[in-house]
Parts: sequence; C-alpha cells; structure tokens
Amino acid sequence: MFRDPKKAGAVASPYFAWALIFILVPLAMILWYGLTDESGAMTLANIAAIAQPEHAKSLLLALELALISTLICFLLAYPLGMILAKNKMSSQGIITTIFILPMWMNFLLRTFSWMTLLENHGVINGILEFLHLPAMRVINTPGAIVIGMVYNFLPFMIMPIYNSLAKIDPNVINAARDLGANSVQTFLRVTLPLTVPGIISGVTMVFIPALTTFAISTMLGGSKILLIGNVIEQEFTLTYDWHMGSGLSIVLMIFIVVNMVISAVSEKDDE
Repeated sequence: MFRDPKKAGAVASPYFAWALIFILVPLAMILWYGLTDESGAMTLANIAAIAQPEHAKSLLLALELALISTLICFLLAYPLGMILAKNKMSSQGIITTIFILPMWMNFLLRTFSWMTLLENHGVINGILEFLHLPAMRVINTPGAIVIGMVYNFLPFMIMPIYNSLAKIDPNVINAARDLGANSVQTFLRVTLPLTVPGIISGVTMVFIPALTTFAISTMLGGSKILLIGNVIEQEFTLTYDWHMGSGLSIVLMIFIVVNMVISAVSEKDDE
C-alpha cells in the first residue's frame, strides 16, 4: 500500500511510540529492579529467591493448575472445533456467538459470577439443597481456580483449533477414507497432524495467562491458595518490595519465553 518506506515509517510511528512507552520501558524497569538491590548494586538474589520454599511452592502450584487448565481446555475445544468446522454457517455463527459473547463482559465480572455460583451458599448449592442433594465445597479450592481458568481462557483455545480444522481440504479426508483408513486412523494420521499449529497456538494462549494469573486465584481461591502471580502482586502492592517482585517476574518471563520459543520451533517444523 505504501511503496515509500518513509511514508510507511511515518504511518507506523504511533505504534512504535506506543510499544516503546508501554512495552519496552516497563520491561526495562522490571529488568532493572529485578537485577539490582535497594542500593542499586547488581545482584541475582531477587531471581534466586524463587528457590525459597514458599515461592517454589507457589510456582509449582501455578504450573500444575495451568497445565491442568490447558489440558481441560484442549479436551473441550477440539471436539467443539470439529463441530464448528462441520456445521453450516448459520449454526456455526450461533455456536460461536455463545462462546464469544461472554468475552465481551469484563474479566473480573465473569470471575465474580463464578464466585456467586460456587460459594457455600451460592446458586449451585441452593439448587442442590432444593433437590435434597449434598452441598458442594468448591470455593477457595484449587478446583475452583481451574474452573475459573477454563471458563475465561477456553475461547482462546477454541478459535485457533477451529481455524486449523476449517482450513483442512475435505478432499484430503476423503482420500484417506478411499485408501482404507477408518475414522480413528483418519483422525490420528490426517486431521490431528494438520491441526498441530492451531493446537500449539491454543496451548500458548491458554497456558501463559493461566500461569501468570492472580485475579482468578484471588477471587476463587481466597487467601488460602497463593499462586506465583499472587506472590508477585503482594510484593508490589503489600510489601512494596519492587526488587523482589521484579525478580520473581523475570522468572515467569523466562517460562513465557521458553514456551514461545518451543511454540515457534514446533510451528516451523510443522510448516
């Protein structure tokens, strides 16, 4: 559209300014605080603090819940993606709207609605009590956090998988059937390998926010369950130790970068 590089650069300059002010500068501040102490001297103590028992426990729990949530999202999203890819456009639009519509609501409101549903005297337990069934004790447990993660991040798994499935040429499936492959063989040898890029994108888009979340664990886990995101938030907002908070944030950044590198390499190999 813009053949002149100078005009293209001028048009893109607002984005570069935005990226500099709101992305690069905050990252530079995190690196500075994380690699220095209160006197300004360089140190790795803030990063090494992740080995402390309470920090390591929070990190391992966050990794565990993020992996569980990602797996559940995948198991739910893949069949739904196949249904969307096979349906006609009218039905497809209705089903897609059902899953995308909640995303238009504020993230905290969506999570707060699950607090109302899952609390000990909430809607679900009210229905169970009416039916003379035993009450559920889900709120303030890891299970409640997983439910909140799956609910909030499921659309991020559905859309990449659906896009990959929709791009598969039906003739490829028909060719596999003509060559004698049954439904299971066709899925394992044709459909699943062709959707690996979508799966990798979905896993990345779910695992990273699930690993770093603190709002969901605060609202649905209460003060009893601390993930690494909660620990970092408390370092910034309660103890005001920006150096420790930034050091722990750098550890999370390392996990995110490793995840993104693995995803990029896998997508390149698939291509």
